[in-house]
Amino acid sequence: MDELVRKAEILQEALPYIRRFHRKTFVVKYGGHAMVDEELKQSFARDVSLLRFVGIHVVVVHGGGPQINTTLERMGIVSTFSGGLRVTDDETMDVVEMVLGGGVNQSIVGMICAQGGRAVGLSGKDDHFIRACKVDGVAGQDARGNSTIVDLGRVGRVESVSPELVGQLVEKGFIPVIAPIGTDKHGNALNVNADTAAGAIAASLKAAKLVLMTDVEGVKDSDGRHLPSLHAREARAMIESGAIRGGMIPKVECALEAVEYGVEKVHIIDGRVRHALLLEIFTDSGVGTEIARAAVLEPR
Repeated sequence: MDELVRKAEILQEALPYIRRFHRKTFVVKYGGHAMVDEELKQSFARDVSLLRFVGIHVVVVHGGGPQINTTLERMGIVSTFSGGLRVTDDETMDVVEMVLGGGVNQSIVGMICAQGGRAVGLSGKDDHFIRACKVDGVAGQDARGNSTIVDLGRVGRVESVSPELVGQLVEKGFIPVIAPIGTDKHGNALNVNADTAAGAIAASLKAAKLVLMTDVEGVKDSDGRHLPSLHAREARAMIESGAIRGGMIPKVECALEAVEYGVEKVHIIDGRVRHALLLEIFTDSGVGTEIARAAVLEPR
């Protein structure tokens, strides 16, 4: 009986959040270990479907770096990286489109549909809704170890997002599942970072929340303590001081840009934790780090 009572208490705790976010839009960037572990994949699909069933509009933007690496290796294509970004020539871009827009995207769509959700797969090429431009070269080294500027090829940064297509699908009850591929002004496909694509899409939809699934528990301070909440000024100061460093910097910068352009809150959560998405959204304490523009944070 105690266990049943506890389940009822959990539902009661979730009720204010369900009421508060009814018909609001959440953009979820799906990536990391949660895309590889079979149990976590199914858990994610159930959680996303549940959000939609309780009246929350959900948009999923996914990565797929490990899947791309595996396919390139199988095809005998050597991957090179510079400044943490994949150098994407025409041959590599063909594989990126095949893996992200095909296999990975449709796998996620299938998992959500199997849980009763109504998912539809897209890439930024559909209706050219993600407009991108080629990124500038980044600092690197040549074969002799000398400093040089490396052309990343068909790697893009988002210039604009036209939200009409995604908005129409959401209003009709669908869960858009989006591969982060943009197009330039000539219609050429460009490989776009999934975090930044998710942030731009969330901003264009004026989303209530952007959730970035990672392989860490959230943002930590210089002493390694997990921080449940940050406002934008604090986060910027921590980047400048070096308290936020390494791979967390681009995620926090993505969060700061999203809240600057109208997203209410950004949540960085550990996708390795089962039901992390629900625990972050529907509980008072959450499990990750929330970042908001305001200096005074409202309840989750």
